[in-house]
Amino acid sequence: MNTLTVNTTLIAALLATSGAVQAGPGRNAADGFVTRAKVVASVPVYETINEPRRECWTETVGYETRSYRGGNNTGGAVLGAIAGGLLGSTVGKGDGKVAAAAVGAATGAVVGDRWNSGGTRYESRPQQVERCRTQDDFRQVISGYDVRYRFQGREYTTRLPYDPGPWLNLNVSFSVAEDQRAPRGYYGRNGWDD
Repeated sequence: MNTLTVNTTLIAALLATSGAVQAGPGRNAADGFVTRAKVVASVPVYETINEPRRECWTETVGYETRSYRGGNNTGGAVLGAIAGGLLGSTVGKGDGKVAAAAVGAATGAVVGDRWNSGGTRYESRPQQVERCRTQDDFRQVISGYDVRYRFQGREYTTRLPYDPGPWLNLNVSFSVAEDQRAPRGYYGRNGWDD
């Protein structure tokens, strides 16, 4: 038996055994194994998000004036009706005198009521209005990490949702290449002609 063939068989057996040990429970040794890779760099990736908030305040925009009548002011209306009726009766003749007295009494009642309006008071209050606006609130949040790691002498990159620390666990699996027929004289990657 050739020494090269024995060495190759021995290396393949050791790799298969180490893969089965590292695969852990519940994993098929033929599927692959778990190994560690050194993390070269882990850079946080930021995302800008907006959380708008509503701000409201109260401001004075002017004054509102209201009038209130204090009590019943019938005295001025009665005196005005009497005075208006007397004045109205002096105008006109016959039935016109009665009509003029009635119009004078009505007009006098209204004028007397308004003239003796000492019971009316005015109140002025500031008018309050609530104003609101939406204020944008932008902030930066970490959405992941761009991780660069070294495995078997080569560097790889990936994006993870967390910072892995100094080491990264890798699931390594193998599959057979589809076309393994090589042209005559081809010695493959390792130079062995097996």
